Order: sequence, then C-alpha cells, then structure tokens
Amino acid sequence: MDDVEQGGSSENRRKRLLFRAQRRGFKEVDLIFGAYAESHLNRLDAAGLDQFEALLAAPDQEVYAWLRGAEAVPADYDNPVFAGLRGVCEQKNPRWGS
Repeated sequence: MDDVEQGGSSENRRKRLLFRAQRRGFKEVDLIFGAYAESHLNRLDAAGLDQFEALLAAPDQEVYAWLRGAEAVPADYDNPVFAGLRGVCEQKNPRWGS
C-alpha cells in the first residue's frame, strides 16, 4: 500500500525514500542510492518508486555485490531502476551528494 492509499501524497513517499536512500548504513551504497534518488526520484512513476523501494529493502551487501558485478542480479531486482543505480556507479566523475 502506498502513501496515497494511506492518505498521504506521492511527494511524501519520495521524501521518505530519499531519506532512506541516504541512510542505509553502508556508506558506498548510501552514496550510490542517494545520488540516484536526488537525480531521479522526482521523475519515477509509481512502478519505479516500487522498484526503488524494493531495492532499498534488499540487504546492503547483496546490493553492493550486484552493483559491482560480483554477483548476478536476481530477476526480481533486475529492472530499470537497478540499471539507473548501476549507471551511477559507471559515471566517470560522480558527484556524491553535492
């Protein structure tokens, strides 16, 4: 159930997801998720927000291994949002949180 169904707004959901993205507890993943969220959350539709939220719920070590290519990405997480997160990792001069 999303925020709108609970009486909130999609804007509140985006703010909550941005906060969570920047404070997962694993610095490298915080930087990647935070940079992606700052650039893309405002453009994601409901399905994209669901994909992002599911990735936020996945264990940090596993997500980091997927992003580095050390482990295969499970089909449930291999989606456009994950591709965007991987794109953040592939930037030549990333702007972490600036």
